[in-house]
Amino acid sequence: MFLTIIRCDQMSTKIKGRTLGVPRGLLRFLVLKMLSEKPMSGSEIIQEIETQTGSWKPSPGSIYPLLSWLHKKGFTEELPRDELGFKRYCYTKEGEHFLEQQIEVAKEFMTKIEFLVPMLVGGLNLGDNNKKFLQSKESTKKLVRSFFSLRQNIDSLSEKDVKELSEILEESSAKIEKIVKRIKKEK
Repeated sequence: MFLTIIRCDQMSTKIKGRTLGVPRGLLRFLVLKMLSEKPMSGSEIIQEIETQTGSWKPSPGSIYPLLSWLHKKGFTEELPRDELGFKRYCYTKEGEHFLEQQIEVAKEFMTKIEFLVPMLVGGLNLGDNNKKFLQSKESTKKLVRSFFSLRQNIDSLSEKDVKELSEILEESSAKIEKIVKRIKKEK
């Protein structure tokens, strides 16, 4: 998967009595996408999300009610328990159709938020020190726009393109991390 997610408790913020966290519907999408690839149990889904994101581990209180909802809607089927007692779920034709709809919604969402990303990268111009970050912010905007363009043309990427992109990003992120470490050390 291509998603990086911050754990809900790390990013939760209260705004007008509502806790903000992982976008609504994201967990449903992830679970159905995983079940489209292979049958899984709730605990396997939790572990896979944590592995893929590197930080977010959804609670059983999120996963199991969601699995029940997907089953009641006819999007998944329960498989007989295996020899270890695990109840695994697989997705159905209805689930396949629902997942296709969710993918279209996600594509529309990505198109709609594309214009927001450059603003968010710059911190919405908050604070007086924004001028120090201006040149980096412009470069970051270009990078984000390029990634959105690549995402829209993902089927045209060759293995060579992917390898070259990975090398560029590894080199760039290593250099940025070096600067961050130096700055932290100087504080």
